[in-house]
Amino acid sequence: MNTESSDFGTVGTDYASYSEGGRGRLRHEIVARRVLEELGDKPARVLDVGCGDGEMVLRLAAAGHHITGAEVSSDMLKRAEEKLAAAGLAEDVRLVEADIYDLPFDGEVFDAVCCHGVVMYLPDSAEPIANLARLVAPGGILSVLTKNTLAVGVREALRGQYDTALAQIETTQAASMGNLGIITRGDAPYRLNQLASDNGLVPLPWQGVRIFHDHLGNDWRPEEDVFQKALATEWAASIQSPYRELGRLVHAVARREATA
Repeated sequence: MNTESSDFGTVGTDYASYSEGGRGRLRHEIVARRVLEELGDKPARVLDVGCGDGEMVLRLAAAGHHITGAEVSSDMLKRAEEKLAAAGLAEDVRLVEADIYDLPFDGEVFDAVCCHGVVMYLPDSAEPIANLARLVAPGGILSVLTKNTLAVGVREALRGQYDTALAQIETTQAASMGNLGIITRGDAPYRLNQLASDNGLVPLPWQGVRIFHDHLGNDWRPEEDVFQKALATEWAASIQSPYRELGRLVHAVARREATA
């Protein structure tokens, strides 16, 4: 989770609580499943930019992939180190303190470059996505998760915050308060696809993430059987229109064509 102006180490505890709740778990499980499906069974080189406290790093490393996590917040990196150590995966992951605008990976490419929940905190997505795309190997993928501008006002309307919802809908307002109490900016899926194309990648079907459960609070912590049913429903809808357009988040995936 990185940004040029905010220290996300200050919200580390809130983010950890979010990740442990039903809403956070839905996000992480859906995105990880898609990335793992695209990677296949062969161990892959994966870079997670803005890796935060290691939620995605942990999932991908546990699946046997070779992971590098980059994060601007030293506090978040410490949390990631602790989480990986507790899972017995510390020696399998490289963690680097780095900013998305100055990534220290010259000469390296990766089979997957992930950037989840980052660009929505930045002024624009064009430069960050260009920086990420340069690191995608032939045949590799770029995975970007950010706020979906097609669904502005949906969360607020379902929560009964009608004045806020109406203002967002009438103005197609792209900026609003995010889950961690920080203003977020969104992108439409077609813009993310265009940015991928501009950088030599071929867009793949995008997903809407957290379609039916985004309006629930972080205290939504369902029993496991209920969570699995919610996850199955969200996963099925995530790739289908018109459902996916209503997801709070958009997961855009693109691939660099393999060389002959």
